[in-house]
Amino acid sequence: MPDSLANFSIWFIIVIVVFSLFDAVMKVIAMWKSARNNHLAWFICIAIFNTIGILPIVYLVLHGKKEIPEAE
Repeated sequence: MPDSLANFSIWFIIVIVVFSLFDAVMKVIAMWKSARNNHLAWFICIAIFNTIGILPIVYLVLHGKKEIPEAE
């Protein structure tokens, strides 16, 4: 095993895995909601740019809850 790989502590690897999982979950949720809301530009930006979950969080905050109109 190379020295550079052996020097990483287990905590650093755990942090990287947690951030990766967080980013993946936020990206999937934001892409699903943007597709449901017909926001093609947001969908493409979230799919292309890797922002460690920041862009998906921005989308979810701005377009989080959409009120459903009541049927009369």
